[in-house]
Amino acid sequence: MRRLLTALLLVPVAVLAQTPQRLSLAEAEALWQEHNRELQLARTAVTGAEADVLTAGQLPNPQVSLNITQISPWSGYGAGPWKDKKMDNVLRLDQLVERGGKRDLRVKGADARLDASRRDLDDTGRQMLLSLQQTYYDLRLAQEKRRLAGESAATYDKGLETGRLRLKAGDISQVELSRLQIDKSRADNDARRTQAELEQAQVALAYLIGREGDAGLLVADDSWPPLGDQQLKRGDLEQRPDVAAARLRMAAAEAARDLAKAQKTRDVTVGVQYEHNMQNEPTNSYGFGVSVPLFIFHEYEGDIARAEADLTAARLIYERTMAQAVGSTDQASSALRSAEERLRRLETGLLADAERVARAAELAYSRGAMNLMDLLDARRTLRQVQIEAATARADYAKALAAWRLQADYGKTK
Repeated sequence: MRRLLTALLLVPVAVLAQTPQRLSLAEAEALWQEHNRELQLARTAVTGAEADVLTAGQLPNPQVSLNITQISPWSGYGAGPWKDKKMDNVLRLDQLVERGGKRDLRVKGADARLDASRRDLDDTGRQMLLSLQQTYYDLRLAQEKRRLAGESAATYDKGLETGRLRLKAGDISQVELSRLQIDKSRADNDARRTQAELEQAQVALAYLIGREGDAGLLVADDSWPPLGDQQLKRGDLEQRPDVAAARLRMAAAEAARDLAKAQKTRDVTVGVQYEHNMQNEPTNSYGFGVSVPLFIFHEYEGDIARAEADLTAARLIYERTMAQAVGSTDQASSALRSAEERLRRLETGLLADAERVARAAELAYSRGAMNLMDLLDARRTLRQVQIEAATARADYAKALAAWRLQADYGKTK
């Protein structure tokens, strides 16, 4: 009895676990923001850049040294505690003093790289959001194809049953029934293929939102975006995250070039020392020292040339990124117009015509006014147009998402 009660209690849990998880696009985006691994990696890069800014602004640590001199093993070290030994103790403290604005230049470059990493995060978010939206609509399309394939298979099942009855009545031949069986098998194969496409689309979306364990339960619940008059206007490309990141890295390269040149300004090491002399009479003395590098073998010509080359590369990368931004924006605009025109043609004429012809063919065939080949041709045409219309809706939705992300340069949370 106890086992029966336990089983009955577990049934609702099992049923609940298999309930489809219907997701709107907004809900999918919320899960993506929280669980996407690429976004998490980009956020980690920003954290690392923040640490670099902290490091760049730090002063050099002083150095302390303790030296023991005047050690003579032949005359002995002397008796008594350590302070009475016949050795000199020298305690020294040295501090490097940077000149030429090196610290400010390091901070300037680190700040620019931090801002660039933040824009990289925005750009990663922009690209991954587009990937998420397109994957979401791919799943929506796969669901639509699976539904159409199921309806088509059901139509052929019904037609095959009717054909068997008509064969017994002598209205059709065995050849016509075989043709119906062949088309039914094709419809069943299409249904299985669309099921595989659906499962692949679920896996792709599940990875992006961190729900791999529930991939088979995901359902894209949003409807297709409606056709509308899109005001295609290019925004300020300077504000696009990838362009802004390239511009900031150019500024960081300029700071690095200036820092390399600043190395020609000699840094100074200042030191003070305390000496305790125990050779004769115990005496204490103090000292002061200054040291500077001698530019005998080089004056950092290689470092400066390297920094100049890096700056040139950064400028070229900025120009390339800007050119690519212009091209991608124009391509997104062209793709959206093309997808919109194609969808309008299908929804305002072709799809309705195919459905009307198919209904008329089914009616005519049921009354013996049409042969089987014409009926099957009408069914195939309708199926093809329906898939084309569903694909056109998905293409339009993805093109619209791409255009909006090209035109909207807001930051990713």
